[in-house]
Amino acid sequence: MDVKRLLLLIPLAVLAYLLVVQWNQDYGQVTTETRAPTVATSGQATDQTSSDETSSLSVPTTSQGASELTGSMTEPAAANANSRALVAVTTDVLDVRIDPQGGDIVYAALLDHKLTNTSDQPFVLLSDNANRSFVAKSGLQLEGHEGRIAFTPRQTDYRLSEGDDSLTVELGAVVNGVEVTKRLTFQRDTYAVKVDYYLNNDREEPVSARFIGQLARDNSADPSTGSGLGMQSYMGAAYSSPENHYQKVDFEEIQEGSFNNRDVEGGWVAMIQHYFTTAWAPEQGQQNLYYAATDSRGRNVAAFAGPLQTLAPGGEAALGATVYMGPKVQERLEAVAPHLELTVDFGWLWFLANPLFWLLDHIHDLLGNWGWSIVVLTLVVKLALFPLSAKAYKSMARMRKLGPEMQRLKEQFGDDRQKMSQEMMKFYQKEKINPLGGCLPILIQMPVFIALYWMLMESVELRHAPFMLWVQDLSVKDPYFILPILMGASMFVQQLLNPTPPDPTQAKIMKMLPVIFTFFFLWFPAGLVIYWVVNNTISILQQWFITRNIENDPSVGKGMKTKE
Repeated sequence: MDVKRLLLLIPLAVLAYLLVVQWNQDYGQVTTETRAPTVATSGQATDQTSSDETSSLSVPTTSQGASELTGSMTEPAAANANSRALVAVTTDVLDVRIDPQGGDIVYAALLDHKLTNTSDQPFVLLSDNANRSFVAKSGLQLEGHEGRIAFTPRQTDYRLSEGDDSLTVELGAVVNGVEVTKRLTFQRDTYAVKVDYYLNNDREEPVSARFIGQLARDNSADPSTGSGLGMQSYMGAAYSSPENHYQKVDFEEIQEGSFNNRDVEGGWVAMIQHYFTTAWAPEQGQQNLYYAATDSRGRNVAAFAGPLQTLAPGGEAALGATVYMGPKVQERLEAVAPHLELTVDFGWLWFLANPLFWLLDHIHDLLGNWGWSIVVLTLVVKLALFPLSAKAYKSMARMRKLGPEMQRLKEQFGDDRQKMSQEMMKFYQKEKINPLGGCLPILIQMPVFIALYWMLMESVELRHAPFMLWVQDLSVKDPYFILPILMGASMFVQQLLNPTPPDPTQAKIMKMLPVIFTFFFLWFPAGLVIYWVVNNTISILQQWFITRNIENDPSVGKGMKTKE
């Protein structure tokens, strides 16, 4: 196969791959639930699937074991969620449904985050239906009681009123002589909900109890992942401990049972997806057991169990934890638990991505537009890298000006490759040319580019954030592909300023790179393409200025003699 045919097939293969990827995204998506389950009166049917008909809130007996404790809180099969009322809770940022059978949160919609940038429907983070099952379960393991606690809610509809800063939902029950009150406290402008059990032991003997928090999710696709090509955001569980602040445990590991249960002080457990996370954060001063398992419905369960507490006859106790259900905003996550902000996963170049996001965030505070903030960030990055870039551009400009002399050396010693290589090296040293200088600008930018990719991909702040004109969502591809075409054009102009490679095959490949890169960038997030377009434009101006100065410098190439 000749080189011309190969160069033609490469972009065609890339284009075919991109078309297949886009077809799968357009026609292979899983339908997600966007409608809240109906709040029913007692005895009236709802459209909500049971949060847990037969599965249990059980914990291992030891940090390494897998057996269940006595009283595993298995929900009675007779209890049917379709025939009981769900408790509706609406705040300024959350629309939640609570199943009184156990008090689990079986539905949570984020009112400030829409399903798409053209939709008025809120993004649904938690739901339990035929398409997707993802719930935040919390239970009380109470000595002498088996099964979930059937609570009686004081009312079935709660709304945060104007002027109120908090809203309290109470569920009550009496279990074997122990009065149990489950209280969920919602705060204004927060996605963190405090879940507390208040126990009053009216029995004549002591009783032990412990708080259990679980996140149960099936293997359905991430509804928050938009169309795009390249690295995918992590979806799975994560744990935190004093020894390991952020440990990923994917669904395959949970299904295999390879996660080693552990007792740690403090910590948290989370289910992570693109842009959003759900996490249980127990009391940080207590010893908690973290574990992973699968339930009777085959869902992946990431969980914690608090320490056992003993209530004396007539004694009282309070057990609690905080559940976070919302966007991966670092400031909000930091306020819930130490190191929870690490769920904003910037990848292995986090040490570059974190300061870049910090700078981008501060620029946005001044400008109020994320698109223009990316433009300014690009200017700052180019300014920081200018000394290295300038050195590379000078080397390329020298090679461009001295191209005819290099071609004459090649013709003169063309039959003696060893001699030609020796003379070329002398030529490079004499004229202070780095033959690899043309690669340096790209090599310098690649770590920053990858860090920016992860930062822009992971930052929920850019989700549905408009720039101007036709770019109304920086987190997804340009709908008209104008930015990728501009990027390819700017890359082509850059090549015109570079010296032509002496090898004809290499020269043809270099000419094809703008076309290939344009195809790759077609489905990149618009925010990232904006960075690359601005970066190329600034590079062109820098390179043009340096090249003009080198070409007008009579000292470059002066006195260079070659053997005839």
